[in-house]
Amino acid sequence: MNEIRRGGRRSDHRQALEQEAPFDLLIIGGGASGAGAALDAVTRGLKVALLERDDLSAGTSSRSTKLIHGGVRYLEKAVKRLDRTQFALVRDALHERAVLLRNAPHLCHALPLVTPLYATLQVPYIMTGLKMYDWLAGRTNLHPSRFVNAREAKRRFPQLKAAGLRGGVIYYDGQFDDARMNVAIALSAAERGAVIVTHAEVTALHHEGGRVAGVTVLDRLSGERVEVGARAVVNATGPYADSVRRLDDPEAEPMLSASSGIHIVLDGRFAPPDTGLLIPQTEDGRVLFLLPWLGSTLIGTTDQPAPVVDDPEASEQEIEYILRHLERYFDVPVTRGDVKAAWSGLRPLVSDPTASDTARLSRDHVVHVSDSGLVTIAGGKWTTYRRMATDTVDAAITAGRLGDVPRPATVDLKLVGAERLDPDGVAALQARGFEADVADYLHHAYGDRAELVAELATDGLGARLAADHPYLEAEVVYAQRHELAVSAADVLYRRTRLGFLDEAATAAAMPRVEALLES
Repeated sequence: MNEIRRGGRRSDHRQALEQEAPFDLLIIGGGASGAGAALDAVTRGLKVALLERDDLSAGTSSRSTKLIHGGVRYLEKAVKRLDRTQFALVRDALHERAVLLRNAPHLCHALPLVTPLYATLQVPYIMTGLKMYDWLAGRTNLHPSRFVNAREAKRRFPQLKAAGLRGGVIYYDGQFDDARMNVAIALSAAERGAVIVTHAEVTALHHEGGRVAGVTVLDRLSGERVEVGARAVVNATGPYADSVRRLDDPEAEPMLSASSGIHIVLDGRFAPPDTGLLIPQTEDGRVLFLLPWLGSTLIGTTDQPAPVVDDPEASEQEIEYILRHLERYFDVPVTRGDVKAAWSGLRPLVSDPTASDTARLSRDHVVHVSDSGLVTIAGGKWTTYRRMATDTVDAAITAGRLGDVPRPATVDLKLVGAERLDPDGVAALQARGFEADVADYLHHAYGDRAELVAELATDGLGARLAADHPYLEAEVVYAQRHELAVSAADVLYRRTRLGFLDEAATAAAMPRVEALLES
């Protein structure tokens, strides 16, 4: 196995890419699927490289609803269709929810959600469904779902419209920071030997004897092109999976279509700090979540057909859709001027090109192996990233003829930041002089590595990047030295989350972040 690296700078991994090639497994894509596959593979003893065209979690994987869940809406479909497969997918996702909460407790926590009920007939329907959700979770269930009267529902979520409220059901799911989870998974792989190179675009696939045998990589920072050999290649590029498949076979039948899911962010006063809200049915039959997140209020998501573009924008029509539903459920007025940030993510809708016509649409993820051995992982969701990774690496071991490889060791693997997590870490940071919000944020964002950020902060980098947010100048330097960050966008959107919370504050902080990166 490779010499173990400790997180590190992008430049160190860029050098290792050439020095350590060829690899057993080369992964294209640095989102949840790609990073998960890299970690799975290195725990099996494989020599791994991961290449990401932009930054870790630059696309779909940083734009989720921040829930670790089995999928309440998927369960409803399973019941209506009597679909055993869908039941199994919900059950498996609930098991994976427990794994994530255990392996990254600094980044994940249980969150109660209120489902408000305004029609008497909704009570048995919703209650039965959420009790089934508890049952499928089994021993990993977080807390039992329960019915509460209108007064208690209003107490738990004061912004709820009181008129006509019959009560509510409180159930529990997990919440997390998706982009920082992505970074933690990638760094966990790097610390076990994986080479992780961001801002590196695969422009061609190489074939030998009709089999995929490597790639051409464009270093988007230096402009250099590098040839990298590999015994197996994985395509984990999310909405761009078909583009990479066409590098392998220009006639490849498409697997994907895309939909856009937008979220808006409001001030924290629009939600209690410890309870979320599930709006059970919108005008087009979907659900909306309203969640406290990093001191703000996160609301989403929509689902509209969309083209695959690098930086999808939240349309005014979709923002208005969310605000319109808030008006129906809130006693508190919410206007377009209250929206501090809005962003869109692409959700890949996947079909299996090898399935029969009647079974083409996937209810979960699809792992497809081309005639030349290119392994494509598409679909799925954040909660089940670890299972998706195992399926992907299993397929790559077969496709690359890698021989007898052990099973992965990820089910009980503590991610970076969780290995020596101090339950009193917040108090320890406050004792060092950090304000309460900063101490709480550092502990939950960095876990047992918060002390390293704190050391930089006390060495002249303790100023906030934005007045009303806990992010520090020290994080910019730490991200560059230890978390593979290169650009101001890497820092502001995916190492900190300011870019997703407050557009005006992000614009104001950008020059200072750029200066710190250049110093």
